[in-house]
Amino acid sequence: MSIVERLRADRNLPDEELKTLLESDRFDEELFKAADEVRRSVYGTEVFLRGLIEFTNYCKNDCLYCGIRRSNTADRYRLSKERILDCCKTGYKLGYRTFVLQGGEDPFYTDDVLCEIVSSIRHFYPGCAITLSIGERSEESYRRLFESGANRFLLRHETADEEHYAILHPGEMSLANRKQCLFNLKKTGYQVGSGFMVGSPYQTMHNIISDLRFLQELSPDMIGIGPFLPAAGTPFENFPQGSVKLTLRLISVLRLMFPHALIPSTTALGTLHPQGRELGLKAGANVVMPNLSPVEYRGKYSIYDNKICTGEESAQCKDCLRMRIESAGYEISDSVGDVRRVY
Repeated sequence: MSIVERLRADRNLPDEELKTLLESDRFDEELFKAADEVRRSVYGTEVFLRGLIEFTNYCKNDCLYCGIRRSNTADRYRLSKERILDCCKTGYKLGYRTFVLQGGEDPFYTDDVLCEIVSSIRHFYPGCAITLSIGERSEESYRRLFESGANRFLLRHETADEEHYAILHPGEMSLANRKQCLFNLKKTGYQVGSGFMVGSPYQTMHNIISDLRFLQELSPDMIGIGPFLPAAGTPFENFPQGSVKLTLRLISVLRLMFPHALIPSTTALGTLHPQGRELGLKAGANVVMPNLSPVEYRGKYSIYDNKICTGEESAQCKDCLRMRIESAGYEISDSVGDVRRVY
């Protein structure tokens, strides 16, 4: 039995064999094929769209890799509840049944403000999923938002190694707190997503294996990974980009380890490679997150440089994605795309 077949059968491998699989190109064809077969066995050819609304680029944190860190000079903005609801209205007309509210950790959006926004979306779109991607908050805050109608939460751990985390983040942030937030979210009842950057500054293969082991411990519903892309004005602006090939291998490894997972083919992949999102789907991903933010603000949410699709209207974006998804051999699903656990 090959190393890929054993990973598929056992959903696990020893560290050294995972390292071998990720560092060598001789397994790529078999790995991508196996991942696509597993993905089709659980989710068929469906690709789930998540309408992304980047509602604030203010952030209190100073993460060294992020273009909207508090130390960076940026043209800051915040969307009102009314503008957010307008984005949802546009998305719903286009067939989106999941809305993702993503933003920096902006103290302006208190629990009261966010709960009002979430409950309004839930009122107008009762059959849709509401995903939040708003960083670290208290367990009580997560509970209130859940009770207001949010049912999914994305919080990438970024790196599961303490020393590496300290390199990427300011001293007031801690990996222990990030992990605790993820477990608090699970306890509250959210469908939870985590993930990490591929090729982030000073990352080693040992770090990546630690990320995989942490994900096994967490057992998330969603796993988001993407290649590191430098952002102007940050301490890491001159560091090399992450590898498309390694990102694709990791998507396939994650699909074999977590057959149930909802795994996006990210905008970062599409930024680095003209067919990046299609390649991600063929490697085992099954989610794409088109942008529903008002066009005039998209370029201001500059977490990294040269981000694609910042000038497209939402309808144009969906038409483009439909063609890309179909060209890769898949089809857009009109469902909310809940996780399908495989035991």
